[in-house]
Amino acid sequence: MALKINEIFFSIQGESTYTGQPCVFIRLTGCNLRCTYCDTAYAYDEGIFMDIEEIVEKVDSFECSLVEITGGEPLLQSETPQLISHLLDRGYKTLLETNGSKDIGFVDKRCVRIMDIKCPSSGEEKNNDLENLKSLKSGDEIKFVIADRTDYDFARNILNSVPYDKAGVTVNFSPCFSKIQPGELAAWMLDDKMDVRLNLQLHKFIWDPDRRGV
Repeated sequence: MALKINEIFFSIQGESTYTGQPCVFIRLTGCNLRCTYCDTAYAYDEGIFMDIEEIVEKVDSFECSLVEITGGEPLLQSETPQLISHLLDRGYKTLLETNGSKDIGFVDKRCVRIMDIKCPSSGEEKNNDLENLKSLKSGDEIKFVIADRTDYDFARNILNSVPYDKAGVTVNFSPCFSKIQPGELAAWMLDDKMDVRLNLQLHKFIWDPDRRGV
């Protein structure tokens, strides 16, 4: 059972409530969206096939208990749920970052699912599957990448109008790097008393924002 892998690397978690923690990243090849601000276009096609045991052996070599499966869009590959369950069975805290366009309901409930909801500036908001919100559980997270006021209002409207069980689900508002100043987004959040988390892309402040493998 093999998956097409773009890269596996050890770095600092740059987003979500796990920001700042050492983490092993498994980046899968392939994405069904083409966001205007995409910073991992190299993962659209590049990659090699690896068996699940090969992947886990590589992860083991980093001696880190936190693993994130990302992309591209990991759920395009049918074997991804098996990889997730395999990592969980081996004791890894496992995160899945998904673009929100594919059904997350069949992913192992022990996994932390970080679901992106695309805003208008991405050019892909029509591909959001908001039914996924019903599958969220305590410990899961939502992420909105926000580039301007239109995006902010769009995100706020989604949160106010689409019902889901909010208990234990963290909502992250991430300022689109180089498109909006974090302070501007923070001010909107405070003005509206939004119960959300400002989520800076920490890795882009530590390293060159165009660097791969971080």
